[in-house]
Amino acid sequence: MSTFQRFEDIKAWQEARILNKEIYAISGVGEFARDYSLRNQIRDASVSVMGNIAEGFEREGNGEFRQFCSNAKGSAGEVRSHLYSALDAGHISQVQFDPLAAQTIRITAMLAALIKYLNESDIKGLKFKTPLKLQKTDPKTQNRNPNPKKPTENNEL
Repeated sequence: MSTFQRFEDIKAWQEARILNKEIYAISGVGEFARDYSLRNQIRDASVSVMGNIAEGFEREGNGEFRQFCSNAKGSAGEVRSHLYSALDAGHISQVQFDPLAAQTIRITAMLAALIKYLNESDIKGLKFKTPLKLQKTDPKTQNRNPNPKKPTENNEL
């Protein structure tokens, strides 16, 4: 998995943005638009998927990013559940439901893969990096080989 430079680079965020646009479009017409409670809940959940991915990334720590990705995954499930409610209430058709539900499942799978990667990664995140100019170097250990079984220029076996 490549390193992300911006949250906009994350495929799950990109897919969540597409889903959000579609949710706003479909919930803004007909009876769905007048079902204020369901309309607002599905829109809030959809926005939450994108927002949690972005917020977690910007916190620059893998532990927090992982937690926010988990929240985003939950919100994608919430969107899917609200889609069932909209289908059952007759606000959307099966033809409208199917691709949106499939999109939430794809996003959930992407987030699950990202969470797995973060769980297995040794990298803690950018906020844990010490800038080079702030790192203290001990002249006694400066040329010490971190792997004594492998020879280096200053530490030959």
